[in-house]
Amino acid sequence: MKPRRVVVTGLGALTPIGNNISSFWEGLISGRSGAAPITYFDVSKFKTQFACELKNFDPLDHFDRKEARKYDRFAQYALVSTKEAIEDSKLDLEKIDKDRVGVIWGAGIGGLETFQNEVLNFAAGDGTPRFNPFFIPKLISDIAPGLISIKYGFKGPNFSTVSACASAANAIIDSLNYIRMGYADIIVSGGSEAAITIAGIGGFNSMHALSTKNDDPKSASRPFDKNRDGFVLGEGAGSLILEEYEHAKSRGCKIYAELIGGGLSADAYHMTAPHPDGIGAKKVMENCIKNSGIKPDQIDHINMHGTSTPLGDIAEVNAVLEVFKEHTYKININSTKSMTGHLLGAAGAIEAISSILAINHNIVPPTINHSTYDDKIDSKINFTLGKAQKRNVNIALSNTFGFGGHNACVVFSKLD
Repeated sequence: MKPRRVVVTGLGALTPIGNNISSFWEGLISGRSGAAPITYFDVSKFKTQFACELKNFDPLDHFDRKEARKYDRFAQYALVSTKEAIEDSKLDLEKIDKDRVGVIWGAGIGGLETFQNEVLNFAAGDGTPRFNPFFIPKLISDIAPGLISIKYGFKGPNFSTVSACASAANAIIDSLNYIRMGYADIIVSGGSEAAITIAGIGGFNSMHALSTKNDDPKSASRPFDKNRDGFVLGEGAGSLILEEYEHAKSRGCKIYAELIGGGLSADAYHMTAPHPDGIGAKKVMENCIKNSGIKPDQIDHINMHGTSTPLGDIAEVNAVLEVFKEHTYKININSTKSMTGHLLGAAGAIEAISSILAINHNIVPPTINHSTYDDKIDSKINFTLGKAQKRNVNIALSNTFGFGGHNACVVFSKLD
């Protein structure tokens, strides 16, 4: 059976630079940094005292007080971004076959704040176990797709993907395959994360993974720059409505792009460090391109994983050069993490959305904060430095790599 085509018909975003799709895109093309001092807790004794928090997000704008207490922030973000995506898609929830609508959602950590607070409360007591009855449901990553299905009555395939920072991209690829194979007509996919907590900042600091540029947070995330010193933690969610092409065409909805392929690979090298030669990154892009049925020289734009880490950026750039060779210099490459920070398990969702919007607007958002070239990174590559660049974007590829050596890559194209 010929695989069915999959298109994107709705988008939703909740990010440190914009709380909906339009403000997210405006933030991207204007080169806005979401980094600022942390407001959620006292950071005076932490090595890193800043992050990319959501701005002006109040759960009570979206949920009643009783409901909000039942959901960890990562699940709240999932529900809010999905509401926007469903409304954007113009789905008629009374007419669609909900047995054919699924939810596949990524979260690398899930309810970290819930876990942290319950354990702290227990430790502060006399040893008597007094735990919130919602502790476990709030904690588990799969509660996000579960809550989405409960809210809308979607009874198709429903699960979460957990592969650290590749989680949302894994969810998108699983969704692609489920629709291609006929198991669903529509899948809500994406990812959410809310790890800006005592445990999150403290844990990543202990690994020396985070930037410590406390004197200038907005310039701290500087992918490909010689003076990069680690990533900036972000939070939020991105939601995509993925739909079988004929199903979408039959209801006359807007189609943003076609999801033409996805690739997976593993470094099989180290718990947290990328393979220095970028072997896994190279393989995942090759797998993605093969799965898409295109040639490397058809790629116009790459949204890099680009975390602003000393090892990761070099390995990824070298992998791109291996895969695309001379065509590398004709591609607009960027890292949206320079603006949003690293949303961990949600990164693959909002970066896929950025790639889709680049296709729609024929504009590639910039990589900000780059001031000094690294002699280990080819300076002839167009990293879209400083300002957004207009160009025809027919096909865009997005990379996400996670701790454990998990690599996922997706590619979108204009609908032909």
